[in-house]
Amino acid sequence: MLDQPSDLRDKNSTHARPRLDFQEHLADLEAAGLVQRIETPINKDTELHPLVRWQFVGGVPEEKRRAFVFTNVTDAKGRKYDIPVVVGALSASPEIYAVGMSRKVEEIGEAWMTAIAHPIAPVVVSTAPCQEVVITGDDLKAPGGLAALPVPVSTPGFDSAPYLTATLCVTRDPDSGVQNMGTYRAALKAADRLVVRMVAREATGAGGFLHWLKYRERKELMPIAIVIGAAPVVVFTGPQKLAVDFDELGAAGALAGEPIRTVKCKTVDLVVPADAEIVIEGLIDPQVLEPEAPFGESNGYVALEAYNMPMRVTAITRKRKAVFCSIISQVTPSESSVIKKVAYEPLFLSHLRDTLAIKGVRRVAMHERLTNLRPVIFLQVAYGTPRTEVWRALEGASTLMSNCGKIVVAVSDDIDPTSVDAVLWSLAYRSNPKDDVQVVPYRGGVQGAQYGPNQSDSTLLIDATRKRPMPPLALPTREHMEHARELWERLGLHPLTVTSPWHGTSSATGSSGGKPSPAVPRPATGNCPARRRSPASAAASCRKPRCGGRHSRHSGAGAKPASLEFILPVGFYWHAVPKSEQFVVMDSGLAALRRPRNGASQRIGCETAPPPPI
Repeated sequence: MLDQPSDLRDKNSTHARPRLDFQEHLADLEAAGLVQRIETPINKDTELHPLVRWQFVGGVPEEKRRAFVFTNVTDAKGRKYDIPVVVGALSASPEIYAVGMSRKVEEIGEAWMTAIAHPIAPVVVSTAPCQEVVITGDDLKAPGGLAALPVPVSTPGFDSAPYLTATLCVTRDPDSGVQNMGTYRAALKAADRLVVRMVAREATGAGGFLHWLKYRERKELMPIAIVIGAAPVVVFTGPQKLAVDFDELGAAGALAGEPIRTVKCKTVDLVVPADAEIVIEGLIDPQVLEPEAPFGESNGYVALEAYNMPMRVTAITRKRKAVFCSIISQVTPSESSVIKKVAYEPLFLSHLRDTLAIKGVRRVAMHERLTNLRPVIFLQVAYGTPRTEVWRALEGASTLMSNCGKIVVAVSDDIDPTSVDAVLWSLAYRSNPKDDVQVVPYRGGVQGAQYGPNQSDSTLLIDATRKRPMPPLALPTREHMEHARELWERLGLHPLTVTSPWHGTSSATGSSGGKPSPAVPRPATGNCPARRRSPASAAASCRKPRCGGRHSRHSGAGAKPASLEFILPVGFYWHAVPKSEQFVVMDSGLAALRRPRNGASQRIGCETAPPPPI
């Protein structure tokens, strides 16, 4: 059974480094109130994943998601398992991910950059907790072997079999000897056989698949070890698209601040994390493929049956008191999307700001719900950023990874890029498709493209940034809304779920209370706004009291008396408006034209007080 948290936690629960044992990490989550234990009998084939799925599709706020520990697991045939199942303990939420990293969420991006730049090589030990129990030979036959593991069905009603989902599939390059760890799904075919789905697209750099190609050319069996329940910093390396010749255990060691302990497998020539919960060793024959799937994929569709790599199990090793770790995948949001999102967003931001040195990029938001995180990316850019830089950012975000950035939209810093409604508002009112949209051909197909007629795709880039000063957002100001919220809560009204935008802003302030955007400078010409116009128009319009009435020095030949009604602030400059124009002056000092002046649209600006009447 699962070790109790009190047995695992240090007396001092504060630790500077990440846990290198999955159950110690689980104890930390429980101490933080992030674990939900389920003692009721739960059917792994029909109930377990759907139950956890509800916290992703049922409107549960992200920060309220929990890791689930099931201690009374059964299957559709009534079999009971003595190994608990844990779901959500790796990345049900960014907070849970951060516990595994032993860092704040906002520090995770920098930690990844440092770890990739300064890896720490693993060390090999002679004995390991993951080999306290060793199962080989006839003991791998049913009811033992894989049949003894409580592997859930991820998408009941569609999936063809129970699947391993929270995997680290370890393979080795037969030429260089460098190991690779990737997160690939594996379907149970028998008590001693699996089918592993390694992404069969060379362009995306799936290390296991590239190794498989080399073994196929050599006509040799490929050793493989599937690790389940490693330390979070080790598991987190799997979804990262690191260089194919980069050993992920080195990055994990850098994240941990010390070398990762590894041990040689019992039946194949590979090393695996010594403190993992379960390790499945085996061999893949690269000359043979077997049917695999249906299985729900993260693009939102059920993957149809395809041919993938069969694995013959040669050993299963585990801890004496092991737990089985699974993740929620398929339709996003899911645990598999959070595990990428937390690390990918800062990676993209660093690429744009640091590698490409693009000015003005404030934030990268990868859209998660349904779209699977990678195809749709929103960029938040500071107002006033040159359009050339905006387009460099759009192109940079769309090309960093071959499977990320099919659609990239840039918005200004008064738009919350995590609010799809706000982004659509910006698209509707701040972009002109003729000028602000580009379609770039010859892109690799997104996940699932293999099921359609086209093997190539294209890229959509949209500049929906604010390109000129604009009127305030038509909501009460922040101070009024904050006061009203306090009043709302005092009155005991229905609890609010606040979404952005929730307060009005001037055209120079972000919708989330961000820093003011660059304002259009006013020339230093003293108190008289008429000095910025021609002598004739100045003579006709200058009425500011401090100017002393009409200035004789503004007069000129042909000057005509006033045909103007107000001095109108337009685009943060004062402009004279003829009586023929219709306009409205509001208490805030904003003057809005009812129709364009001289057939051309005018930029509208704000001043602290209405301009004086003529």
